[in-house]
Amino acid sequence: MLSPMADEVWAVGEAYEAYVGRWSAPVARRFLRLLDVPAGRRWLDVGCGTGALTTAILKLADPAEVVGVDPSEGFLATAEHRVTDPRAAFHVGDARSLPLPDRSFDAVVSGLALNFVPDPARAVAEFARVAAPRGVVAGYVWDYAEGMAITRFFWDAATDLDPAAAALHEGRRFPLCRPEPLRELWTGAGLTGVRVEALEVPTVFNDFDDYWRPFLGGQGPAPGYTASLPEDRRRALRDLLRTRLPTHPDGSIRLAARAWSVRGFTAPA
Repeated sequence: MLSPMADEVWAVGEAYEAYVGRWSAPVARRFLRLLDVPAGRRWLDVGCGTGALTTAILKLADPAEVVGVDPSEGFLATAEHRVTDPRAAFHVGDARSLPLPDRSFDAVVSGLALNFVPDPARAVAEFARVAAPRGVVAGYVWDYAEGMAITRFFWDAATDLDPAAAALHEGRRFPLCRPEPLRELWTGAGLTGVRVEALEVPTVFNDFDDYWRPFLGGQGPAPGYTASLPEDRRRALRDLLRTRLPTHPDGSIRLAARAWSVRGFTAPA
């Protein structure tokens, strides 16, 4: 992820994967099908995290090269361990000041990261700067406001027990999780042909423990909030969630997650 909020932890790759990272691969595949970038192109993955989007690019887009940039050394360590394809390289860097030359990538993408950038307009301007003429600039973010059932159930229960928790809900804090702000961000960077589309993926949990355990990992706003609670309040939150989640007879919990994707193009040379 990119430049996380100071009071949140986004650093441990395995904990992130257990929380929401496991849904990154299916949404990345849907995203790349929308872009339809020809083979043999140079790609930049900004906010590459643990490498889910980079992996999908290597498998589906047949790139000449993929460069991943992220400020978290912990996430990059996970990405480098998982992605062994020689066409991929990873570097520490900030989306707001990319350590890369102008007009050097055919496709500049960012997956599930822009919500966490303190100045997203500056970041997208950087995306456009490093994109080649007629290059595609695209990204996607989770729809925390309405389409992310995993966290919606969590924050609804947390707020019922602790009204102050409402201020931490990502849907309130991250205005980019809606179509119009994303469109305005892309057009504001001078990109043309801007289009916003929904990406839906199922999020199925084997049982309640499979849902609850990642909230104990400390990665991100909701797990960070859970970690801050004393044991009795954490137990009360767990028990309330258990009564509210739609549990099937086999114990599974079948939810859905929606992301919004946005893409546009740089001007010709």
